Formats: sequence, structure tokens, C-alpha cells
Amino acid sequence: MVEINSSFHKPHRRQTYERWARAVPDHFRFSAKIPRVMTHERRLGDCDDLLEAFLDQIGGLGAKLSVLLVQLPPSLGFDPQTTGRFFAALRAKTDRRLVCEPRHASWFEPEAGALLSRFHVGRVAADPAPVPAASMPGGWRELAYFRFHGAPRVYYSDYEAGQLLDISGRLFQASASAAEVWCIFDNTARGHALGNALSVDAAVRQMTFSSRNARPSATRSYPNAVQSIVR
Repeated sequence: MVEINSSFHKPHRRQTYERWARAVPDHFRFSAKIPRVMTHERRLGDCDDLLEAFLDQIGGLGAKLSVLLVQLPPSLGFDPQTTGRFFAALRAKTDRRLVCEPRHASWFEPEAGALLSRFHVGRVAADPAPVPAASMPGGWRELAYFRFHGAPRVYYSDYEAGQLLDISGRLFQASASAAEVWCIFDNTARGHALGNALSVDAAVRQMTFSSRNARPSATRSYPNAVQSIVR
């Protein structure tokens, strides 16, 4: 799986998405970021026309499109009316799973979590976390979606071995309650994302193997780790 970040910055033709879908195996899945014109410019308001255009374009991925990511600017506080209208419109237009990465403290109060849950929107667990609650998933709990941007320097810093083991444990723990877990490494500026993802993937596989040996009847799906490379 991979997270498409370039869709945040500019539109792509439907044919581009179709080409990407053809280029990967049948089991491969994409998540895609909602364009910034909706989140940062219109700030979730009056987006119906933009949603229609974006969903038509991204539809080129077909069944390989799994998740849509709504990343919000740090200055955008939680407003139940605006947020409710946006997610109601988005949910009415697509059956893809939705996740939201808010960065204003007001989004981590119970009212915001309840609204996200109502529309089946998972709240992203992010590192670095703007507030302590942002480090763990929230909202709709069936999908746990982690994004590791690099710390202390966002996009640049490498995660050390001990940190990667801790991340692996967090993912494995999340898999006990979520039906599916996604882990995105976004520290791509110096090429650390792929190595970090592979290290976490290996650690989670070992945890999964040990757990299945201890509990042979376990059938839950376990998380995968992936870097974000499509910019």
C-alpha cells in the first residue's frame, strides 16, 4: 500500500490514477489525500463541487482505492456545523474509508471524536503529535491510521531502533481492537522512510508470529508499514 500525497497539492487526470492502478498487483491498496483547496483554502466549507471533481479523478484507482485522508491546517479549529456538513457530503458521495488528521487542540475533545465516529471517520495518530491525544487513533476505531512524519525534524529525522520497536508495539496493540491498521512513514526528505517501514514490518511480523503461536485460534489481520512516496 502507499499514500498518495501529490493529490493534496494538485489535481491529476483520471487516466493518471488508472495508470497507477494498472502498475501494481491486485492486492495493492492506495490511500489518497484530499486536496488542500478544500482543507486549507475553503476550510471544509462549500466543497461540493470540488468533491465531485476529485472523486471522479481518484475513481481511476477503482477498487484499489481504500482510504481518503483529510489533513487539516493547525489553525482550523473544530466547528461541528462546518465539519458535519463536510463529512456528510463526503460520506454521501463515497463508500471509501475516511480518516482525518486534525492539528488544532479543539479536535481532541469528546464532541469532535463523537462526530467523527458518527460519520465513520478515523482520527489519525500522528508523530510528532500536536497535543498528547494526537499520538493515538481516535474517532471511528475500526481503522487505525498512523502517520510518522519524523521527529524531531519533520520529514527529515530518522527513527532509531528503540523508537521503531516502540512503534511496532503500538501498531500491534492497535490491531487488537481495529479491523485494519495502516502505518505511513512520511520522513522521506533524506530517504529514511523505506528503511523505517521495513524495520517495523519485520518487527510486527515477529510479534504476529509469536502471538499466533501462543493463540493458534487468532484470525485478526495485522498491520503493515509503508512509506509515503507518491508526491
